This record gives sequence, structure tokens and C-alpha cells, in this order.
Amino acid sequence: MTDFSDDERAAVYRAIEERRDMRHFRPDPVDPETLQRLLEAAHRAPSVGYMQPWRFIRITDPDRREAIHALVEAERQRTADALDERRDEFLRLKVEGVRESGELLAAALMPDREGHIFGRRTLPEMDLASVACAIQNLWLAARAEGLGMGWVSLFDPEALRRELAIPEGGRPVALLCLGHVEAFYDRPMLEQEGWDRRRPLEELVHTEYWEG
Repeated sequence: MTDFSDDERAAVYRAIEERRDMRHFRPDPVDPETLQRLLEAAHRAPSVGYMQPWRFIRITDPDRREAIHALVEAERQRTADALDERRDEFLRLKVEGVRESGELLAAALMPDREGHIFGRRTLPEMDLASVACAIQNLWLAARAEGLGMGWVSLFDPEALRRELAIPEGGRPVALLCLGHVEAFYDRPMLEQEGWDRRRPLEELVHTEYWEG
């Protein structure tokens, strides 16, 4: 039995359906109270063994943004070279909004995670899965607030760790471009640009065992 109204349930599904990985932003600042609500939403995420491994770093210094943009651009070029025949197609894509977005956050795994065994003894990567849940919470809340967010993973983790003074053993896993947008994409951008397509759900759900 649910205690959500029909409209409330519809709003949840709408936020999921209309969430987009945004790359185009306006530079308008994000209201501080809204940002606080978004971070609270992230912090409500589930985590393995209740370890809450996420750490968020808000980047406000323009010079640091430029340094981070340089790291992203260097990895963008390396990724392009690794894509061989799709190199030029990839380089035509806009893959980040580090300079333009109203807010730039780094999401990181905390150091000293080895002591957290509950739920991680055979699957140590569940700490990363927990951070991903926090990012998704933030993403959906941002969409409900009318803000766009883009997840950038094009960087050398060790170089970004040093840039952000993350302690040894910690690990940056995402740059999150957050801010106002002119409009949300009608479809996921990489689908609009012909990079790939969304698979039908029936191809991805099996019963009893992995079929085919």
C-alpha cells in the first residue's frame, strides 16, 4: 500500500523519464538553498553497510575550474585517439560543461574504506555503487528543481585527486556540472547525436538465468 498520491507518483516517474545528462548551461548562479536541498537529497542515498562513502567538493575558484577543464580536455583527446574510426565523430560531441555551469562539484570516494567489510567482502566495488546512488539522487532532485546536471568522467583520477587535495586512498569518481539550462534535451544527447540508442527493456531482463 502506498501513501503517495497519484500525482506524487507521476512526478517521481516524470523526473526519472525526463532526467538528462546535460552539456549546455547558462552561467546563472544556483540558489544556495536549492543547492543545499540537492546535497541533502544526495546524502539520503542508500549505501553499502551504511558506510556513506560519498564526499562532495564544491569548486568555486575560476583558476581551479580552468585547471580541471585542462584535465578534462587532455583526457578527451586521449579518449578520441583510443576510439580509432569513431575519433572524429567523438570530437564533434560536446562532452562537458565545466566552464559554463553555475556550479561544479566533484564526487569522490572517501579514504580508509578497507575497514568497511559489511556488504563489501566479496564485492568491494559496492562503495562506488553507493556513490553512484548519491549522484543519481542529486540528478533527479536537480531535474525536479528545473536544473540540469551533467556527469563528466573524462579525467585522470590521480591528477584530479592531487588538484583537489583528496587524501591518499580517496578517489574522485565524477565531475558534476550543475546549473540552469535553456532547455532540456528531448532525448538523451548521445541518442540525438546518433552515438548509440536505448536498448529495448526486453533485451536486458531475463528470467531464472541469463538467456542467450
